Parts: sequence; structure tokens; C-alpha cells
Amino acid sequence: MISESKKILITGVAGFLGSNFLVKSLNEGHRVVGIDNLSMGSLKNIQDSLDHKNFDFIKGDVLDTTLINGLDVDFDVVVHLAAFKIPRYGNAVDTLKINSKGSENMLELARKLKCKFVLASTSDVYGMSPDIPFKEDGNCLIGDSKVPRWAYAVSKLFDEHLALAYMEDYDFPVVILRFFGSYGPNQNLSWWGGPQSVFIDCILNNKEIPIHGDGQQTRTFTYVNDTVEGIYAATIKPEANGEIFNIGANEEITILELANMLKDISDEPTTSEVKLVPYNEISAGRKYQDVMRRVPDNSKAERILGIKAKTSLEEGLRITFNWQKNVSLQKV
Repeated sequence: MISESKKILITGVAGFLGSNFLVKSLNEGHRVVGIDNLSMGSLKNIQDSLDHKNFDFIKGDVLDTTLINGLDVDFDVVVHLAAFKIPRYGNAVDTLKINSKGSENMLELARKLKCKFVLASTSDVYGMSPDIPFKEDGNCLIGDSKVPRWAYAVSKLFDEHLALAYMEDYDFPVVILRFFGSYGPNQNLSWWGGPQSVFIDCILNNKEIPIHGDGQQTRTFTYVNDTVEGIYAATIKPEANGEIFNIGANEEITILELANMLKDISDEPTTSEVKLVPYNEISAGRKYQDVMRRVPDNSKAERILGIKAKTSLEEGLRITFNWQKNVSLQKV
């Protein structure tokens, strides 16, 4: 897909998506500068790339304007993956401030350089929309403001609007990517990484598998290599400029089925049983709202980016399970 070598700035480079996208970019012959404050990312995720001749790592924060103003001036693309989430358990202030101010700082850099800007957004922005599958030009239906979970969705919606406004006012290309349930090697092993991370940990350690609600809510999960192909195509292809894309798979599964699939994938006997946790027990007395179905329409990404998820859910989960098992064994 590469036509010429580009210089790419990746924020959140030591995180899950950042580290996997880094490998893809380097393998394709691009030069990369990566920023990460290592609050959620890890040097282990990028260890094999640290000595690569085309990669420079900067430990720093997207909120640090002095750092950002001192960066190189020859970037072709800024890929902004750094973000904060999981406000349902607190940290709503961090979620709103880090995501909004961090995106503004990186957009200011792109404005100054007149370079392309790729923004990582989320399927959460569709909120409680009943219009399944979600289309990029469909409605975003956010729930009650007193429900903490929506702080992340709102912060990303703000980022999207800010990026599009910058593109219109300052005339540089922007691409917005809405990710659906990415998982795979280097995923965070807490709820931050998604339910599959927690479920695998429970299976490996013979703990109860906590499922919120009745487990009938559905999601689509996207193996990280397929997500990265979407990020890369959006970064390289000029046809992507000015567009919003869903990046995801179409294999819809209930959370209860996900837990059972992971139990089946495990090669070892496990005593882990599913425990249904009522919403009021996880919300610390605050109101809680869940999304009962989350399924993307991926036709736009297929048509313009030329990408389509290729990894089946069972195949991807098997790879991920084995990776997480090895990580767990290394900690012993």
C-alpha cells in the first residue's frame, strides 16, 4: 500500500493500538516518532522497536504544550491514539480534560505543520442509538448526563467535532476512526482492555467471570491486526481525507457467549463460572445505562479504505488467549 516513506507521529505509541500500529508502520518503511507518558502504555509493548533505526520514542504527555511545541516540523501525519476512558468507575474529570485538551494540542500541531491528522474515536459515540448497524452518518444518541459512562463518549464526540472544525477553518486533512471492540496482543489486562481481557484472566486463575447485567448485550470484537489495517489505510490513503470510518468486524456475539467461547478455547480445566452482576452493584449507587447492541456498518471502510476484517472471532480470541496466558506465566 505504501507509495512513499512518510514521517508519522503516533501519540499513545506504547499502548495497545499504538504499539501494534507502530510495528505495521515500521514494517512498511515509514519513519516514526512516538509519544507516550506510560500511564497506561508500557515499554514492554514497544521493546522490540526501540532500537529500530526509523523509530524515536519520547516519554511525554500530550497535555505538555512545551514538549509538543518542541517537536520536529516535518511530520506528514499525526496519528492521535492517546486517550483516557472508563469514567464509569470514576476519573470522569481526567477523561474529559485529557481527551479534549490532548486532542486540541495535537490539532494545533497539525494546523501549524499543515499535515494530516488521524483521530482515534470510538463506537461509544453512537451511544444508545437503536439504528443497527451503526452508520457513520447516523445519529449519536447519548444517554443521561448523570450516567458517568457517557463522559468518554461525549469527550470523543467533542474531539470529532473539534477535528472537523479545524479541518474546515485551517485547511488540513482530518480522518476520524470509530473503533469497535479491538482486542489482541498488548491489550490492557484490566476492564480498560475490554471484557475479553478480564474473562481470560479469570479463566487462567480459576476466578468467577463477572458479567454485567444478564449477559445478553451484544458486541462485535475486532482482532487488532484488522484494526491496524484500518488505521494504516486511513493514514496513507488520500481518499480517506475528510471522512469518518467505522473500523470493526461484523461477528455479533453476546457477552455471555463470549465468556463461554473463551472457556472452550482454554486448553486446561477451569473452575471458573459465570457470575451475573446486577448493574446497581457496579455503579456505586450511581445510575447506570448499558448499550444492548453495538454493530457497525463497515461498507464505507470497505469501499474507500479497501479494508475488511479477516480474522474470525474464535481465531483471534485463541491467539489472544495464548498471548495473555504467556504474559501471566512470565509474571509468576
